Amino acid sequence: EFPLAALAGTACHCGFPTTRFPLHEREDERLCAQKCSAEELESCGSPGYFVVYQTQVQDNRCMDRRFLPARSKQLIALASFPGAGNTWARHLIELATGFYTGSYYFDGSLYNKGFKGERDHWRSGRTICIKTHESGQKEIEAFDAAILLIRNPYKALMAEFNRKYGGHIGFAAHAHWKGKEWPEFVRNYAPWWATHTLDWLKFGKKVLVVHFEDLKQDLFVQLGRMVRLLGVAVREDRLLCVESQKDGNFKRSGLRKLEFDPYTADMQRSISAYIKMVDAALKGRNLTGVPDDYYPR
Repeated sequence: EFPLAALAGTACHCGFPTTRFPLHEREDERLCAQKCSAEELESCGSPGYFVVYQTQVQDNRCMDRRFLPARSKQLIALASFPGAGNTWARHLIELATGFYTGSYYFDGSLYNKGFKGERDHWRSGRTICIKTHESGQKEIEAFDAAILLIRNPYKALMAEFNRKYGGHIGFAAHAHWKGKEWPEFVRNYAPWWATHTLDWLKFGKKVLVVHFEDLKQDLFVQLGRMVRLLGVAVREDRLLCVESQKDGNFKRSGLRKLEFDPYTADMQRSISAYIKMVDAALKGRNLTGVPDDYYPR
């Protein structure tokens, strides 16, 4: 019945993560290392320090989703460069708010995976925000506000290259990385990674910047910021539920480790220059610059 089992010495408490028991503040494991009476190799915790196990029961408190009950008067973009985790962010937003997200495009495979807002016209007003990779002034000014998702360009470029050339297996073949496709792709897409962010910062009416890496690291806080921008009350029980459902069933399997670094010294030099441009633009608006791990590698 419950997704958590908390062992407290001889007692076992079952339940959900709550605001009073959010699983965010772990204690030193040694404090919980009280041996179980019948199982010498297992820790059973104590009345003061619990050992918490996730059961096989799914936390369903954030699984209900619907269209907005009244048409929204404002259009909010979920904007990102391709490969920056937009679909994953949509999944998190839908679970956290209980409302479907829409898209500037239509992807039948995403619709079939449960993104029911995918079929709506992006201006329908029935969805909580709209996925877009667009970066022209006219397209940006069509939105009243935006969540701008930024990801390390080295990771985003590889993710998008895999999507573009990977077909049904999701990974580009060795021949694509070693052939002319990859250098050409980097030449075309790396500048766009920078101009995408610069354009949204310049033309966006109300822009909340979220770094993909921060969202992964501190989902509870970052998703709370996103939900507030969307004008929805932040329900902590839903956010706690999202943490246990965060990957979803659509998430790409991540970057396959290549046996070689696909980025040449020249590529790294040009990408570093683009990173510096984006970092300066963010800091120029009193925002946090790019995470340290964006720089080489």
